[in-house]
Amino acid sequence: MKRFLAILALFSLPVLLYTPGQRAVSASSNGAAVSGDCKYVALTFDDGPRADTTSVLLDGLQARGVSATFFLIGEQIPGNEGLLRRMAAEGHQIGNHTYSHAILEDAADNAIVEEIHKTEVLLTDVLGTDTYWLRPPYGMVDRARTSLIKTPMIFWSLDPEDWRVLDAEKVTDTIVHSVQPGDIILLHDFYPTSVKAALQVIDRLQPQGYEFVTVEDLFAHYGTIPVLGELYCNATTIRTW
Repeated sequence: MKRFLAILALFSLPVLLYTPGQRAVSASSNGAAVSGDCKYVALTFDDGPRADTTSVLLDGLQARGVSATFFLIGEQIPGNEGLLRRMAAEGHQIGNHTYSHAILEDAADNAIVEEIHKTEVLLTDVLGTDTYWLRPPYGMVDRARTSLIKTPMIFWSLDPEDWRVLDAEKVTDTIVHSVQPGDIILLHDFYPTSVKAALQVIDRLQPQGYEFVTVEDLFAHYGTIPVLGELYCNATTIRTW
């Protein structure tokens, strides 16, 4: 955990709303328009599962009828298989966040493949064969070697830096005041304050007409078919290198 927090500190530049280095999804992969009345957003959670905090989050999501996306660290899976089965049974999307939260940008080819594959094996053993979309740790991946990654990759468009702030009210206010339809919101179910903030965000935004869906469903609502090797900030914008 100390190593994890130390590495995070190296990449703590503000990224509340990711604006540089984006381009729109091409028309060929964005074939549907979303009504102006629709306010779809995706809550995403990194670095779990963690038995105490993730279970509380799942209880809250279930009570609110909300689906989310969980990008899981392989090292966290053993002993928490029941949480994975519950996620799948309750309609959440499950993705890959590498085995050890490794930085892929400077990793060797074989290390990139191993980090992703080890977690895929664990997910498959618990949940069966599926396409487990990847969120590279810190959103960092070497463009030249994205051909090694055989799934869609997901970045984010709204980051309240919940891991740094560790204050549920501040995180909630940041999201509520900044959110836009189509956003992919980055949170971490590893922290109790983040779990509390996520549920407060839902309670404040649902009355405003926001609907919380998985990343995969967000793409479907926008008619976007994700292309392998691209890193998506949301359903309509791709991060560029």
